[in-house]
Amino acid sequence: MFHYTVETTKTPEQAVEALTENLKVEKFGVLWKLDMEEKLQEKGVELDMTYQILEVCNPVEAKRVLSENALIGYFLPCKLAVYVENETTKIGMPKPTALIGLVENEALMNIASDIEKRLIACVDKSV
Repeated sequence: MFHYTVETTKTPEQAVEALTENLKVEKFGVLWKLDMEEKLQEKGVELDMTYQILEVCNPVEAKRVLSENALIGYFLPCKLAVYVENETTKIGMPKPTALIGLVENEALMNIASDIEKRLIACVDKSV
């Protein structure tokens, strides 16, 4: 499966707040938060769901993967989504190993696996 997704009883706002705090522990900062509902509304398009995308980065890890292969920049920064589906708040992300697997580089796969474990731990603590 290319993604990791969990459900939470928190509101989307509470989930984003918890996720942001848990990411800080792993030295990931939120570079940008996109509120899809709001952004589409600005363009005259109605989205009938709450959907927020957080772009996050750990600068040390970004340097490691970019130094190994510049193409990895295509996958950066890491994305996490917080959204409501069927009245349930969900937190999810594409798995770094699924993305890095496309490059077929063992050293990068080891780094991606470590990052994935750390991001999953952040998501799990945010539930």
